[in-house]
Amino acid sequence: MKTDHPKVNYGKTGVLLVNLGTPNSTSWLDIRKYLKEFLSDRRVIEVNPIIWKIILNLFILTFRPGKTAKAYKKIWMTKENMSPLRYFTIMQTKKLVDRIGSEKLILDFAMRYGDPSIKSKIEKLKDAGCENIIVLPLYPQYAAATTATVCDEVYRSLMKMRWQPSLQIVPHYESEQLYIKALVNSLNKKISEISWKPDLIIASYHGIPKKYFDKGDPYQCYCQKTSRLITEQFNNKIPIKTTFQSRFGPQEWLQPYTDKTFEALPKEGTKNILVICPGFSSDCVETLEEILIQGKESFIDAGGKNFDLVPCLNDNEDHIDLFQHLIKRYLLIK
Repeated sequence: MKTDHPKVNYGKTGVLLVNLGTPNSTSWLDIRKYLKEFLSDRRVIEVNPIIWKIILNLFILTFRPGKTAKAYKKIWMTKENMSPLRYFTIMQTKKLVDRIGSEKLILDFAMRYGDPSIKSKIEKLKDAGCENIIVLPLYPQYAAATTATVCDEVYRSLMKMRWQPSLQIVPHYESEQLYIKALVNSLNKKISEISWKPDLIIASYHGIPKKYFDKGDPYQCYCQKTSRLITEQFNNKIPIKTTFQSRFGPQEWLQPYTDKTFEALPKEGTKNILVICPGFSSDCVETLEEILIQGKESFIDAGGKNFDLVPCLNDNEDHIDLFQHLIKRYLLIK
């Protein structure tokens, strides 16, 4: 009997956590490489691809990497030599492995842009014998430019595989009870740690161009839903206001804008604010540099008194509880 059949691993399930991505370092070249991949995604930039390619390569990728590098240097974890987003994504994965990992259940992470790539990790899971793969995009509120582009890359990777595993993708979780509970707990914890009382809580979400919403993207609705559920469960009379940050380019984005709100609030008599970023699963350049550094500076310069940021859920136990709950729904093994 012939025994030269190639060895095939089988019988396992893989779980892949997918975050947005991060440069490998704060060098100009690494920042440029990351930005090029990110800004070349047709889901992210919905303009004429020929015109955009010229703008991107001649202007944006010439001037923006230097500015972006300065922002990353302010929040870079020097001891670990990585960005906070990469660090916390690694820690989330490790803690999930400790919780539910087994011989038959392999957990790993990937980045939509940058390293490690979705393609490389799907191939790794398949080679390890994962006949079923569960993908968890780390975006609570669905948007075409986030969750859908993760799906795009997963599908592209599978299209090139001769022997494909089965696939399940965990959808948006903007109203999951454990998610809302985790956010409320993080708010209460921060309030117990500061010596002043906020006049207002800003729930700041990453923005998208308004035309994406007008075309049918449900993202804004999911953000508003999350804010409403936080407000309903938050046992405090401090009001919560939803805003949108990180706009890019001259077109109109979802409003109100976070930065403009920071500048206007002190003039309206709101001098003490606390900011939470429910749409980010890990602290990153958008939360730490854009909000806690730039945002705080603009708020104080405008006449504000007290400003603080609630950390993202990162790798705290409430967040791991949520991920475990989301994943277990799709597990075929018990």
